[in-house]
Amino acid sequence: MRMALIAFDRARLLGQWVVARANIRSERGATAVEYAVMVALIAAVIVLAVIFLGRAASSTFSRTGSCISGRTTTACPET
Repeated sequence: MRMALIAFDRARLLGQWVVARANIRSERGATAVEYAVMVALIAAVIVLAVIFLGRAASSTFSRTGSCISGRTTTACPET
């Protein structure tokens, strides 16, 4: 009877150890997924900022070029 209890305790401890190890690995996986989502969101914000600022910069350079070349005078500021 005593041997059966010892075997049962060892099996229970082994089961707990396996569950504990599995939880650590799943937390690492969850952390990797969380970092991947953060990187994707940061990349999306950067892409949107570049698109917005690129359009604004293009518009500014176009107006400046028009003023320098003398093609238009209505959009040129007085200096």
